[in-house]
Order: sequence, then structure tokens, then C-alpha cells
Amino acid sequence: MSEVPDNVSRPDESEIKAQQSEDPSSISSQEGLVQMEAESNWTFSSDTMIQNAKAYLLQKSTISNLNLYDHLSQVMTKLLDERPNNAVDIFEDFSEKVKRAQFFKKMDTLRDEYESSMAFSLAEVQKSLFTKALEAEEGADHEEEVQLDTPLPNVMEMAYYFEQAGIGLSSNEMYRIFLALKQLVETRPLQKCRFWGKILGINSNYIIAEVDYREGEDDTEELGEEEDAGAKEDDKDDAEHGEEEENEELEDKPPASTYKPPPVIPKEESRSGTNRYTYFVCSEAAKPWTKLPPVTPAQLTVARKIKKFFTGNLEAPVISYPPFPGNEMNYLRAQIARISAGTQISPLGFYQFGDEEEEEEEGAMGDNYEENAEFEGISVPDLLDSLANWVHHTQHILPQGRCVWFNAAQKNEEDFEEEEEEEEKEAPDEPEPEVGPPLLTPLSEDAEVNNIPPWSVKASSKLIAQYAIALVQSNLWPGAYTFAIGKKFENIYFGWGHKYSPENYSPAPAPPVQLEFASGPDTTEVDDPTVEEEQALRAALEERLAAAEEAEEEEEEEEEEEDEDN
Repeated sequence: MSEVPDNVSRPDESEIKAQQSEDPSSISSQEGLVQMEAESNWTFSSDTMIQNAKAYLLQKSTISNLNLYDHLSQVMTKLLDERPNNAVDIFEDFSEKVKRAQFFKKMDTLRDEYESSMAFSLAEVQKSLFTKALEAEEGADHEEEVQLDTPLPNVMEMAYYFEQAGIGLSSNEMYRIFLALKQLVETRPLQKCRFWGKILGINSNYIIAEVDYREGEDDTEELGEEEDAGAKEDDKDDAEHGEEEENEELEDKPPASTYKPPPVIPKEESRSGTNRYTYFVCSEAAKPWTKLPPVTPAQLTVARKIKKFFTGNLEAPVISYPPFPGNEMNYLRAQIARISAGTQISPLGFYQFGDEEEEEEEGAMGDNYEENAEFEGISVPDLLDSLANWVHHTQHILPQGRCVWFNAAQKNEEDFEEEEEEEEKEAPDEPEPEVGPPLLTPLSEDAEVNNIPPWSVKASSKLIAQYAIALVQSNLWPGAYTFAIGKKFENIYFGWGHKYSPENYSPAPAPPVQLEFASGPDTTEVDDPTVEEEQALRAALEERLAAAEEAEEEEEEEEEEEDEDN
């Protein structure tokens, strides 16, 4: 609205009414002025609204760098040029065509260039699974012989049994996984291969294969990693020696710290303990397999304290407290080891321990077991009746993060030499070794969690019991299943890779703040003395020294007088 200047006074309502009563003709003139002022105000406000709306429509998108004003203009122009029937029904199609015209790569083509979908791109990648290489005529017979001893598992047979219990993936996906495992077996010297399962992720999933290399033909990647680690340790030692020499050259070097970090628990060697098998993962069948690194005790210890969803990216960092020593690749390997140790089961008698001599050398906790050739199988009713007919055939992971306990208090020869040079101290008590349940322990001995049984057993069908199979489900690791019928059994996992917790998960709290150092005369701060106090102290000290000197002189004079008298 237009504003009235300050130097112009507005007439009062009483004056206006008095003028109108005196001059009736002035009423119409006053109404006209009010109407003109209202029309001017409305025109001004409508122009402002139009300008604001146009400015809003002209705002460019941060994604496509286009604005809605130009886009609507182009769409209306195209509609008026072509004038199609039922324009309101195909308005969205015209809008999409106009928008796509801004991003055409080839403007000289007669046909529209459509972008390929994710399903089409994945189909292009998976096409390699169904292409069979040309076989040489000479090697055809040899290949038939090799196929008899191939480590490739029969995934479709396993899927058939699990399908009876309503567990598993679709037949198309299982067949693609079957072909992907075939590629893995053909490209690496494997002795054993097994479809371990599938762990779900937020962006993509992990298809996991459990393999075992032939003897003497392990992958060279581990050796390269160990050599690199050894070179890094040598460089670190050289750098530490250089720093020690520099500190010795300094005149006023600080006191050496007496803190000793806790000893690092070494990882278990390949083909033993938590690193008994090697694992490969891929996000989709036909995509390249990625080998997971060996797991360390530190990773297993922290993995038990945290709970993180997988993202599908092996290089993604694992942000947690306590901090996890590695990325998602290491966290995935740690969860696989935990799931395998807790859910890999078999019917009683399928496995047996090896020779007694080797068993005595490795101990009862070793993994020296083999298949029992005389195993005749357990009937399905017996498997359903008692959990004592099922046993664990994977070693238990100790709280230390290893299957075989490592005594960190053992000292090397260098440590003994250092102790001889130092003063004798009281020897600390040796830690008690951690002991877990031995191999082939029945499931009936597993502990409950808040009155929840760790296992559930059921038959695949109650209507046709004579052809049903026994199915065991883990309640501690939801998604772990095992079937058995006759001499056949198999373990598989489909889930998020998390252990069941009766309570809601909450991250571990930060450690408490350390207490202040105990106050005392050596550590208590004292105010600095003033100049007058220092002068008074100096004068008092001088007086004491003078009095002491006078006393000494008097004593000497008395001694001289006594000597003269004598």
C-alpha cells in the first residue's frame, strides 16, 4: 500500500462525516477515491506475487541444472505444435521426452537412445556364466575324468533338500551361484569347495564360498602379505633404533617410560583354528570373487562387542566403539568365523578322530578328525527326538580370540637376558589357560540364553513323515540351518550376520575418567614468594651463617687457651 507522508495530516472520521452531511455530492467522490486506492493496492500486490512465483519457477535444479519455467514452456510448446488427443493423459510422457532431449548424446540418430537398466547390465555380466569354452578334442576325455574328482559341490541337490523345509534362494539364483562356484574351482587349485551361505547387506549382499587349497598349493597372496608385514616391522625397528640414538645424544632427555603395552596375541596359522578354511565372497554371481584375509584374535574380540550392518562394500570403514581393527572385509571374515564355530554341526558318528598318536600330540582340542567310512546314518525320528545325536565339528573360539590358547606370559630368550641384567623381581602369576568344549560335543550340552533353547528341531513335513528330512535351526544365530537324511547333511546360513541378543544392543560405554594424582608435599603447588620474603629469608640465612662462624671462632679460641694452659 502507498504510504502517506508525515507532513500530511489525515482527516478524522468526525470531520469526514460532517462534510458528507453538509455536501451530499462529496459522498460519491469519497467512494471513488477509496475504490481507486483499493484497485491500485491489488494491482501492486498481484504484480509482486507474479514476480515471486516467476522467480521461484526460474530456480535451477542442483541435479539437472534445469528450471521449471523453461521446462513447462517447452512442454506447452510441444503440445501446441503436435496437438495430440487426450493431452492430459500423456502430459507426463511429453514432459519426460522434453527432459530427455536435453541429455541426448547423439543428436543425429533417428531412434531414441534409452539407458540400460540395472537388470540388463547384470544380465550382460552373468552371460559369461552360460558360455562354455571350446573344448579341445584331445582334452575332452581328460576333462570327463577330472570331473569325477572335482571339488565342485552339488549346489542344486543341496537346494532341493532345503527347499522342502522352505529355506533357500530361488532356483534361478541358486543355479547362477552353482555356475559361479564352477568358475572359482576352475581358476584356483582347490581341494574342497562349499557354498557357505549369503549374508545380507544394506546396499548389496555377500555370496560366500568356503574353500580349502590343495596341500602345498596355497595362494601366494598370503605370502606376499607376510613379507610386506615383515619388511614393515624391520623398517619400524630401524626407525626406533634411530630415535633411541638421537635421544642418547640429547643432554637433557626425559625419563624413560616404564609402561609396557599388553602382548599382541598372534593369529592362528592357515589350515588351523579360526583360519582352518579360506573364504571368497562376491556381491552377485559372475562378478569377480574376492579373497578374504585371515582373521586375527583382536578382530574377533572386538567383533563380539559391536554390532554393525554390512553395507556391501568390502572397503567401507567400520566406525564403532571399541574401534574395530580393520575395515568391513575384516569384520565380515570375523563374523564368518564366529558363525561357523557356533553353527557347523553334523550327525553323531559322521566324523571320528584320527590316529591316537596324532591325537595325543595335538591334544583333545585339535581338529584332527576325519569322515567315518563305516557311518550308516541315523534315522530321521532319532535325529528329531534328541539333540544328543547332533555334534559340533568346528572348534570353539575361546575368549582370547583363538581356538588354541596362547600363553602370552611366555618370554623369549631376549627377555630372559634383559631380566638377568635387571634386579630380581617377584615373578607374576601365570594366567590360567582358557579351555573350551572339545570337538564332537553333543548339542544337548549347549547352554541356554534366558531360558531360550539354543537349537530348534523339526521335520520338513508332518503329512508325509516317511519322506521327511530332519532340520535343525540355530536360535543364537538366526539364519543358520542344517538338514540331515541318511548319510547326507549340509550347513547353510542366510541372514544379517548378527547374533541373537535377548536385550537391545547398546554400544559399550567409554572407560571412566582416571583419578588425579595423589596430592603430597612433592606434588602440591605453592605460591612463589614475594621479593620482600626472599630478602628476609636471605637476611635470616646470613645471620645464621654469621652466628655459626662466631661460635666456631670462640670454640677455636677456647681450645687454644686450654692448650697454652696445658
